[in-house]
Amino acid sequence: MELFQMPFNDLVFEAAKVHRQYFDPNEVQISTLLSIKTGACPEDCKYCPQSGHYQTGLEKEKLLEIETVVAQASAARQAGASRFCMGAAWRSPSKKDMPYVLEMIRQVKALGMETCMTLGMLDAQQATELADAGLDYYNHNLDTSPDYYREIITTRTYQDRLNTLAHVRASGMKICSGGILGMGEQLDDRAAMLVQLANLKPHPESVPINQLVKLEGLPLAQQQDLDPLDFIRTIAVARIMMPKSHVRLSAGREQMSDTMQALAFMAGANSIFYGDKLLTTGNPDVENDQHLFQRLGLKPQQRIQQKDSNEQIPVSCPRSNTMFYDATLESHKR
Repeated sequence: MELFQMPFNDLVFEAAKVHRQYFDPNEVQISTLLSIKTGACPEDCKYCPQSGHYQTGLEKEKLLEIETVVAQASAARQAGASRFCMGAAWRSPSKKDMPYVLEMIRQVKALGMETCMTLGMLDAQQATELADAGLDYYNHNLDTSPDYYREIITTRTYQDRLNTLAHVRASGMKICSGGILGMGEQLDDRAAMLVQLANLKPHPESVPINQLVKLEGLPLAQQQDLDPLDFIRTIAVARIMMPKSHVRLSAGREQMSDTMQALAFMAGANSIFYGDKLLTTGNPDVENDQHLFQRLGLKPQQRIQQKDSNEQIPVSCPRSNTMFYDATLESHKR
């Protein structure tokens, strides 16, 4: 909360310093996200058009064929993406679908890309099978704070989400986990969500910060617009609390101005989803992103090199011995 309450300029300056200690500030990791199975999800997440509980006009689709997924991954690689993410609208993957999912991972890996999936809840065996197939990242967002969670989702618990993340980490995969802003939560909910993420050991390698996309037919469609500066503050606090993580601009980027995105990069964001769609919601197209990168002097980050099992070091990464925030301590040092 002390970080959130800092003067805006001071907070962004602190976050930018931390960012430069661990990353090239002009490199952005690029991922592309594909919905491999769309709609009819049994969960009741109030922000999600894929939930079967709400009428959003979204057409249900079956699991995509493996060849279609690989072709999309190849196109994403040609467009500059280094990571290909695949999402399915499931509560958890079924036994009959797992062989297809595992083969998707193997074939996308064969293209030389990092792989990521979001398939709902996992048990220990499922996590192990995904890891053995070569999956690099598993996405499972916490969404919000433990206290506010029940206002958004009732069909699974916060502990269910933490259990899935524990299975993912135990399997050896990397974690992609973040949250959504603008769902009616308070400032202390944003702080509590980041503390939950920062207390995962090690920190999630990827932390997506989403802005609510308000769609007709969803319970959150009438929420008040999020103040852009509140979004930037959250990016900055996430960067300070999880200095080695990639902090990603995810859903809602289509509604962000170029100036807002530039501020986010200055505050420590260094990852985006690339392409014209995130699962089922809009996203700035590739040409617009390329133009923005040119104007800001940004470049796509190449695939990362592994220093050890617990740490990712981007290519050409400057290092320092500067202290950073530890969520397990009562105070923090800079």
